[in-house]
Amino acid sequence: MSKTEQFDVLIIGSGAAGLMGAIQLSEDLSIAIIAKDQLLEGSSYYAQGGISAVLDSADNFNSHIEDTVKTGFDLGNEQSIRFMVEQAPNAIKDLEKAGVEFSHQGEEYDLTTEGGHSAKRIAHVADKTGQSIQTNLLAYVRQKSNITLFEHHIAIDLLMKDKQCFGAYVYDKQNNQVSSFISRKTIIATGGASKVYLYTSNPDTSTGDGIAMAYRAGCKIINMEFAQFHPTCLFHPHAKSFLISETLRGEGAKLTLPNGEPFMHKYDERAEMAPRDIVARAIDHEMKTHGFDCVYLDLSFKDSHWIVGRFPTITERCLALGIDICNERIPVVPAAHYTCGGVGTDINAQSSVKNLYAIGEVAHTGVHGANRMASNSLLECLVFAKACAKHINNSGRQTADLPTFDHWDASRVEHSQEKVVVSHLWHEIRRIMWNFVGIVRSNRRLQAAHIRLTQIQTEVDEYYQRYVLTDDLIELRNLVQTAKIIVESALSRKESRGLHFTLDYPEQLESADNSVITKNPNK
Repeated sequence: MSKTEQFDVLIIGSGAAGLMGAIQLSEDLSIAIIAKDQLLEGSSYYAQGGISAVLDSADNFNSHIEDTVKTGFDLGNEQSIRFMVEQAPNAIKDLEKAGVEFSHQGEEYDLTTEGGHSAKRIAHVADKTGQSIQTNLLAYVRQKSNITLFEHHIAIDLLMKDKQCFGAYVYDKQNNQVSSFISRKTIIATGGASKVYLYTSNPDTSTGDGIAMAYRAGCKIINMEFAQFHPTCLFHPHAKSFLISETLRGEGAKLTLPNGEPFMHKYDERAEMAPRDIVARAIDHEMKTHGFDCVYLDLSFKDSHWIVGRFPTITERCLALGIDICNERIPVVPAAHYTCGGVGTDINAQSSVKNLYAIGEVAHTGVHGANRMASNSLLECLVFAKACAKHINNSGRQTADLPTFDHWDASRVEHSQEKVVVSHLWHEIRRIMWNFVGIVRSNRRLQAAHIRLTQIQTEVDEYYQRYVLTDDLIELRNLVQTAKIIVESALSRKESRGLHFTLDYPEQLESADNSVITKNPNK
């Protein structure tokens, strides 16, 4: 039985961006937060490294801005970058107000460095920064009587009328029921799309839902060719999506071949501290050239007590798998990690569709350019979530009646007896993306991927129209749409820049358009 929920603001996603946005919104507004899984399940929770911010008197905003622009291969929006960097110290204070206790050395923050940064400016909570942020923000949200939380609810499509967004159709996974969540403002905070790839550091929730929904609603989707591969994901048959934080390299860990030989110095003078795109391509090249299954990260030369204190989560997880990082090297491989493109927004997080906002990894604010600099992601979540909330708070109290929408009609569909089709297509999409649209690309592989993904999308659409809805089917529909957008964006960029490296155009153009824009031709 379909039902209707009505709120001033609907937030789709319960990561750092969604929770911070909810906290910053006026308490006069009724707010719904929907989470497709448990409230804490998502990429934010698993973020180990930290948040970049100028907190040291020896550092300055201009340096942080220059590092971000350089790491983004000059495609970043400098206005957005400056806004983010200048708001960073306040973002740290907002988190501390919510209960986050950052690691300190005496009275000062225990700042570290990561790839692309020219100064120590990464504030962290040991190696579980995301976990601390998420748990504290959620506890803060639970104190707010104007916020209603909906776990195990997944958005299907946005509710559109007169080219404006008024919420979303939402599927309750536990009760197998679709409801209309009607709202005056809608904020997409669904995270990224790295599950389109076979190997990823992301949790199962990162299926590109927000990007696909926004595309279907007519939003501009920008620069999806820039999919970031984290260089160091733990290589172990029983370790699913476990990231080995870049901060290990920031603290001196060395990448080596199986024989113990270091290799990063051959690719960049910054060696292990080069930006992620360079490190990932170097590892990929060494693995393919020599036929290695993995390379190794070595921190064992450090004091064991220091290692356990600085990296307790990584130490514990590796030890459970039989790897003692105090005395052994860690086997690592690159894995899809972060979506630098997304739903195009302005500095207030507004999309190109009225009443629709996007924050966090799902959004393209312009701060990452062609490659995200380490620890700018959580910062982007927090700064633009606050800007989004401020814009909504300042838009004035709206009293006009909300439009009505038809209830979800499931009367013409039947239960599928072929659920294996969904799982088969899911795996095929991810394998296509890994083999044809990975770290190194070519026009031939991209075109082959596009042809097959177009066929798969037709098959998925037919299945979607015929059979009863499931959460797996919703995700599959979004997965193939997002994968196709990535391929189309990659085919459109006729150069190699940042995270997009193609054998057909190996050089970087002296000048290039900042944006590859993908838009639904039917809207």
